[in-house]
Amino acid sequence: MFAISFIAPVFQLLILGYAATLDVKEIPTVVYDQDNSSVSRDLIRGFTSSGYFTIVDYVHRLSDIDREIDDGQASIAIVIPPDFEHKITSGEKAPLQMIADGSESNSAGIGMSYASMIVASFSENILVQSFQAKGLGSRIPGRVDAQVRVWYNPELRSRNFMVPGVLALLLMVMTMILTSLAIVKEKETGKMEQLAVSPIKPYELMVGKLLPFLLIGIIDVILVVLFANVVFDLPVKGSVGLLFGLCLVFLMTTLGLGLFVSTISRTQQQAMLTAIFFFMLPMIFFSGFVFPIQNMPVIIQYATYVIPLRYFFVIIRGLFLKGVGMSTLWPQAAALLAFGAAILTMSVLRFKKRLA
Repeated sequence: MFAISFIAPVFQLLILGYAATLDVKEIPTVVYDQDNSSVSRDLIRGFTSSGYFTIVDYVHRLSDIDREIDDGQASIAIVIPPDFEHKITSGEKAPLQMIADGSESNSAGIGMSYASMIVASFSENILVQSFQAKGLGSRIPGRVDAQVRVWYNPELRSRNFMVPGVLALLLMVMTMILTSLAIVKEKETGKMEQLAVSPIKPYELMVGKLLPFLLIGIIDVILVVLFANVVFDLPVKGSVGLLFGLCLVFLMTTLGLGLFVSTISRTQQQAMLTAIFFFMLPMIFFSGFVFPIQNMPVIIQYATYVIPLRYFFVIIRGLFLKGVGMSTLWPQAAALLAFGAAILTMSVLRFKKRLA
């Protein structure tokens, strides 16, 4: 239990922090250059120098592209036609074919976006060189120069997005499952019946059952915050006190759900499966941990409003990345408090009824 309660969360944080990333770099790319000219080679250098693409092979037949992508050796293919340089020097439109492996839709979509930016930059350079060659350098057509600024996560590292979310998941998993399993185990061994007929009052019994897991949750929060700061260089930009206070509010929900699961389960196996399939998985899928809520169907978006984890993700990421305070987070905090109080009250009443 000690390893499960304290070592496993740190281990999961390290694994998910390093492995669960949506960043796309060094995309394996295969090139079919039928032109083999200086212009086509300049274009290929634009891909390799960007850091987003890595050329794994140069092929000489279209069928070789199929083999490379089917075998998983490449995710992107660049096909340059034989008259690529001639059309560019003649002022014509030069086609360029990009083939992406759509079986990995996230990598394919991001890779094609990177490729479009590189090709657009390459085309702009050709236009500038053409005007300068004609002595029209001072009359180059105006263009929009977008100055992009990314707030809160300037490097766009998905790790900064994932690590705060992992804290929320660990709190939910550890407290909900441990609470339900511990109480059901005592029901299986008959200890709960002995406690029910003892002089202990019902509220004392419930406090005694929930308090240890509340302390475990607090210790896990401390461990995750320390490791996020030391290992991932991700300190809490907001109030640490507010972070712990709202974590306690969230623990009302997870402890209440764990208590509720224990009242509807007869065995530890039932408690585990019920907690995972009826509570944890839906909360993970519909909370915005990985999948943006705004991309879900409208009816699912409305359903997410009854997912407490949705509000806690906004809180935890706001405190870690944005440094916002209660003046900004009070709607999520109020919703989380309402859900926590309702779930915990319902579970306590059901637990008392089962004891009676």
